[in-house]
Amino acid sequence: MKKNICIFILCLSILSGCAGLSVSLLPATEPLEEKLLEGEGRQKILLVDLDGVISFKEEKDVLKLRTRPSKVAFFREALLKVESDPEISGVILRINSPGGSVAASDTIYHEIMDFRQKKKIPVYAYIMELGASGGYYVASAADNISASPTAIVGSIGVIAMKFNIEELLSKIGVSEETYKSGPKKDFWSPFRPTTPEEKKMFQDIIDKLHMRFVGVVSANRQKILTEQEVRALADGRVFVSSEALAAGLIDGVAYLDETIDKMKKDLNIRQARVITYVRPKTFKSNIYSEYSEMPQMGQATINLISVNADALPLFSGVQFMYIWNP
Repeated sequence: MKKNICIFILCLSILSGCAGLSVSLLPATEPLEEKLLEGEGRQKILLVDLDGVISFKEEKDVLKLRTRPSKVAFFREALLKVESDPEISGVILRINSPGGSVAASDTIYHEIMDFRQKKKIPVYAYIMELGASGGYYVASAADNISASPTAIVGSIGVIAMKFNIEELLSKIGVSEETYKSGPKKDFWSPFRPTTPEEKKMFQDIIDKLHMRFVGVVSANRQKILTEQEVRALADGRVFVSSEALAAGLIDGVAYLDETIDKMKKDLNIRQARVITYVRPKTFKSNIYSEYSEMPQMGQATINLISVNADALPLFSGVQFMYIWNP
């Protein structure tokens, strides 16, 4: 028995030393490929999904074994693919998102605006169920925004949070020591109370990010809303789609097939292939196929505390979020 174990270990050692030998139990992420959903004709209309929390972080399946690119990386990959396809006449962003980090939401917005400048084709946003905060921020980059009759829209605002665990640590007999080069180096630390000056500094950051959100919406809705009107709507509230339409945040209430038909009419084309981009071996049968390429098990919930937390220490500081977190 011992002899067999020794032989087995020897074989593993030999194999591990072989140059160029690499064995992966999981398939690598493959490039996006085109999937026909419906229709016919030479021209194409592309559906691009923005679902879930918007982040720079790579996404994992329920077992945390397989990863796929982040939402930001996916959008850049998809839009670069569109740029090289002359048959794509229009793009519809199909949104179902409560938002996400400020930087990730703003980066996708930037990618869409840059794409519109280069490609010169219409980009519509369609809010399927939820287009809140960063989800609406991204939608505002589109030429036209519509939402389903039961969609939730809005939540223009910024949120951030921290824990103050100083009293908890003192109760269990744990103390913290910090050595810093300046009094603000541990600004917003969870291990001590925030000073009034620091609270003001922090609120100033929140206010600036909020004003950026208001500015983005104002710039893209200026034909309908003044900046003052956007400010009045930007207190974090959400609207059902009919209210969002009356408030001027969206341009129409419709179903997805009606939005596709509107794009065809606006493009003055009778027929078009409706396509999407998927990873190989991913099944999507029609325009209402579920958003996620790797479905999650159980009820989906949004936990602001755990957003992007896998790669961070337990108390790593604050995150600035364009997110609706009821």
